[in-house]
Amino acid sequence: MNRLKLYIEENQESELHPSEIANILRELDEDEFSDAVKLIPKDIIGDIALILPDRYFGEIVESLEVHELSEAISELESDDQTDFMQELQEHDEEVASEVFKSLDKDDQIDIIRLQNYDDNQAGSYMQTEVFTAIKDETVQEIVDNFAKLKKANELENVHTLFIITKEGILRYSVDLEDLLIFDFSKTIHENINESEDSFEPITARDTDDISDVVQTFEEYDLSVVPIVNNRNILIGRITSDDIYDIISEKATEQMYNLAGLNDEAEEDEEILKAGKKRASWLGINLLTAILASIVIGFFQNTLQEIVALAILMPIVASMGGNAGTQTLTVVVRQLALGDISHTDATRIIKKEVSISLLNGLLFAVVMGIITSFWFDNAILLGVVIALSMLTNLLMAGFFGATIPLLLKKMNVDPAIGSTVILTTVTDIVGFFSFLGLATIILL
Repeated sequence: MNRLKLYIEENQESELHPSEIANILRELDEDEFSDAVKLIPKDIIGDIALILPDRYFGEIVESLEVHELSEAISELESDDQTDFMQELQEHDEEVASEVFKSLDKDDQIDIIRLQNYDDNQAGSYMQTEVFTAIKDETVQEIVDNFAKLKKANELENVHTLFIITKEGILRYSVDLEDLLIFDFSKTIHENINESEDSFEPITARDTDDISDVVQTFEEYDLSVVPIVNNRNILIGRITSDDIYDIISEKATEQMYNLAGLNDEAEEDEEILKAGKKRASWLGINLLTAILASIVIGFFQNTLQEIVALAILMPIVASMGGNAGTQTLTVVVRQLALGDISHTDATRIIKKEVSISLLNGLLFAVVMGIITSFWFDNAILLGVVIALSMLTNLLMAGFFGATIPLLLKKMNVDPAIGSTVILTTVTDIVGFFSFLGLATIILL
């Protein structure tokens, strides 16, 4: 608490950084937190609430009055306003309704418009605040207007000017650094025509999938992408800081999915909710484990005859599982980054199977030799585990590549369920090949 007071006092004449305050709040206990929230200026409390993990949101909201929440939201950009209102509705619909009614009409319109988009559409991530100019305006007029808007704190994080027609149709995109070297006495259209550079904008539709927009940012190394509707009318923008957040969210979601978890449930403080989500995947995993056990059951006579098989069996399954997970992780990540095209499936499968074959040969020889010495020159037992390990690693590489590719083709997130399917395959193939070969060769 004292650290927060000191920070605010030292920086009240300059700009307070929401991320710094958020870091201080994380260190406070529950009793201090609500009192600390009341010390924070309301013009930045909205940013802080969105920076902090979701579990803090309710405490912040409950520490503020409706008019304070309204003030906090009004200071946010439109995309952040929408995110804040969404979280507020999930926390307390009645308070959210009161706060929404107290907002300016323009803010209400922006929030409703952005909420109407699907979660995966570019429009739901855009800011409606854009710096625009008509093509017949002089550069001097544009610069004067920009200074006016900046002083009034109506624009943030602006690096690009969008040139539109009187009807709002987007024509050009001009970086501010280019604007400064134009002839200020001429219109922006005249300057563009006289320049050798191209000012053709790279745009995205409001209904485009956000994953495609992320790929556009990465491909062209952009700081901002203008968002247009189906009539090419400029309606917003997505900036690089939004893209960083999206990439981080997608990476987190993918990591959870690979483990059979739900990212929203895990971030929620409700133990029962998270427990139910985990239990569903554990239930599926239990069924796959039973399948593997059934396979082992087919060879119980073999296991009774040769006890050494029970000792070696987990090694085969473990090596196959780990090799498959390596392949699966690589392919899923490359699919997420857009590094694998629709025609790349054969190349990826060949590559991963080749890697698995090399590793399979290496560890088959190593484990075969170890087994031969481990069990008193049991050469045939060494041959069995070597062949089984080679088979399982090959299958692990093949299925580790094909499972996510098939799921992608079926328009299913490749991260969801891939691990469970792969574990089932490597366990069953590993046990069946090892015990089957042992039955044929050793008995």
